[in-house]
Amino acid sequence: MLLPRIIPCLLIQNKGLVKTVQFKDPKYVGDPINGVKIFNEKKVDEIIILDIDKTILNQDPDYKMIENLASECRMPFCYGGGIKTVKQAKKIFSLGVEKIALSSSAISNLELVKEIALNVGSQSVVVVLDVKKDKLGNYNVWTHNGKINTKIEILSFVKKVQEFGAGEVVINSIDNDGMMTGYDFELAAKVRSSINLPLTILGGAGNLSDIGQLISNHGIIGAAAGSLFVFKGIFKAVLISYPSYEIKYKLLNNYFFNKYSDI
Repeated sequence: MLLPRIIPCLLIQNKGLVKTVQFKDPKYVGDPINGVKIFNEKKVDEIIILDIDKTILNQDPDYKMIENLASECRMPFCYGGGIKTVKQAKKIFSLGVEKIALSSSAISNLELVKEIALNVGSQSVVVVLDVKKDKLGNYNVWTHNGKINTKIEILSFVKKVQEFGAGEVVINSIDNDGMMTGYDFELAAKVRSSINLPLTILGGAGNLSDIGQLISNHGIIGAAAGSLFVFKGIFKAVLISYPSYEIKYKLLNNYFFNKYSDI
């Protein structure tokens, strides 16, 4: 049975972990391997690691780094960054990664989603879409770390992503990234009603109540966060954290209570 998941999302730039605010001003927060080791100890549901250099610099994935991360990882591991071919995807899976994340390459070539899904199974193919709200209230997809507006409307595109065989969609709010003021619940609701795929929402979580609200409103969903799990306090000191089993159980109860309260 698929349950709601609470997922740390880590960004890599220049081989180090960073955290951004609205996709700008990356702040160094530590070594990726050390970060994975700490999350191992905290028994997280799964982890997403995105190398944000690769598309911008038109580089291939750093296979050695991926192998090192996968060898340390004791939870399901989704990697994204620089994947442009089926061959690259297969190599990454051979290193011990459970899921691969496609973003710019999927947007420019949806056939790649279908080809990889046919080769490795759709459950292992995640499409990450960075989304920003325009002045008219429309949500558009952006690429290259939020620098290029594709002018693709998100709801029509996620339906195509589903049709082309993706196994999961991650929606990342550029407006809310690093702000720690809450998820874009309007965006989450619109995407949830548009597709049947497993869905993860990223961008804006500032406390565990935000995660609880997302799960309570949308049930079986991935609640991903970056700043919430790497910063502590008003001065944002670097401290990796994750909800304890007891707290996580209470958060998941929001889902079960809403689902079964009328029975």
